[in-house]
This record gives sequence, C-alpha cells and structure tokens, in this order.
Amino acid sequence: MIYPSLDDFMKDAGTVLAKGPIALIMVEDDVEVATTLRHHQQLGFATVLAFMPQEFTLPRDLDDDIIRITYDVTHDGAVQRAVNRINDAAIGKWLFYCYNAEYLFHPFCETRSIGEMLAFHTEERRSAMLTYVVDLYADDLNTYPDAVSLDHAYLDRSGYYALARKDPATGHPRERQLDFFGGLRWRYEEHVPAARRKIDRIAIFRAAPKLRLREDHTFNVEEYNTFACPWHHNITAAIASFRTAKALKRNPGSTFDIPTFKWHNSAPFEWHSRQLLDLGLMEPGQWF
Repeated sequence: MIYPSLDDFMKDAGTVLAKGPIALIMVEDDVEVATTLRHHQQLGFATVLAFMPQEFTLPRDLDDDIIRITYDVTHDGAVQRAVNRINDAAIGKWLFYCYNAEYLFHPFCETRSIGEMLAFHTEERRSAMLTYVVDLYADDLNTYPDAVSLDHAYLDRSGYYALARKDPATGHPRERQLDFFGGLRWRYEEHVPAARRKIDRIAIFRAAPKLRLREDHTFNVEEYNTFACPWHHNITAAIASFRTAKALKRNPGSTFDIPTFKWHNSAPFEWHSRQLLDLGLMEPGQWF
C-alpha cells in the first residue's frame, strides 16, 4: 500500500495501526532499503511503515507487505514530526523507529520475537527501551567505497563508555540516565558535531498522549529516557548501523582522512545477538 503523503496516511491510521508492534523505517537514501525492511519483518513487527521518497523502488514482495508513505526524512525535524504524528495515532502501541541500513537486534532475537520481548518489558512496567546504536563498517573501502557491506561488516569490540547526563536546570546528574559514546563517532569525533556523538537512542517506546520525540533521540517524559527501572536492570537492545560510516565517507571533509575504518579493536560482525550480548552492547535484564 502506498500513500502519497503523511497527511493521506493519517486518514487511515486508526485502521492501519490497529495491530502492533509497529516499525517505522526512515529511508534517507537507497542503500540497503529492502534488507532493512525484511529484517524488521522477520523480527516479528506486525506493521512496518516505510517513510521514503517517491522515486525509490522496492521489490514486488515488499510493495505488497509494507505500508509505504511518500515522505522526505532528510528535512530538519522531519523524523521527529513523523514519529510524533504516528505516536498520536497509535496510543498504547509499541513503536520502533530507525533508518535504512540499520538493523535492530534484541536479546535472543533468533528464537524469540519482538512481541515476546515487549510483552515481558510491559510486565516489568516499562514504557520505553534503551538501544545502543552500534556502528558497522565495511572492511575494505576500496571495494566498498560507501562503507556498506553486509557480508564484510565489522564493528568495534571495545572503546565504549558512558557519562552522567546532567539536568541543565540544576546541574545535577539525572536519575538513571547516561550519555553513551563509542564506535566511529568516538574515533572520528573531530568530524562529528558534538550533539551527534552519542550512541544511545530511545528507539523502542510505547505511544502515549502528548509524548514527544526530541531531536536528540530522547523524549519529553524523562522516565522514558531512563535505562532501567529503580529496582533492577532491564532489557536493552542494539541497532547495528551503517549510518555513521556512510556519512563519514560521503562527507568531503572526512572521506580523504579515512583510508580504512579497521583498527586493532575491529571484529567481524556475526549478525547474531550472542555477539552483542558478549560484548556488553545489550543486556537481557531479567529475561532469561
């Protein structure tokens, strides 16, 4: 199903969004669009929305299964506006958003669906889930100049850290909130604006009245931005993402400074949740 605009989609949103969880895929370019959509279908999302330019094409099977909305996500604030409008039309449903060439992994996702994980998370009285955006990059930039290769993907196995997130009003650290850093945005921070260096994103959340996604991937309800409840650790997930690598190689100011992204802490990405769990890039909480 194809909608010519977000406004047209909103007329049918009540019916289309009746079944969750719902994935919102923000398509910035034509890199790995089909694999991104299929990956999230296979995770068990009941509804997958693709926000993408009209000129991009999809394989026929995806055209039949995906709800496609003609939309330009590259404008300032466009992603936040789209997520917030879907939030308002899907109160109570679990939502997830990411960009193309990004792939969600949650603990035990090979044998347990996204619905099973969110049912447990709901029982724990949580309304949002912290995800870490783990940078992926191709091993050989001569062969893969856009830094994207699913078959030859690497990640950083170390170099991740967290800092206290201060409340600008008081100067004191916010309770159960941290800013996380690492990956390519840490190694090449001179090429990345300070506001975009964090790797944490509240990408999974339960739609609620007046909830608003902000530009820094946090919400206007502070409890949504916490990494755990007050009593124990909760589930976290990871988004394996080529987005930073693509940007660093497309930017004329950085591409010539980067002959390769590989370093002594690079490791092949195994496309399996066990690797991310072993590296501490997500955790199962109490979900054993």
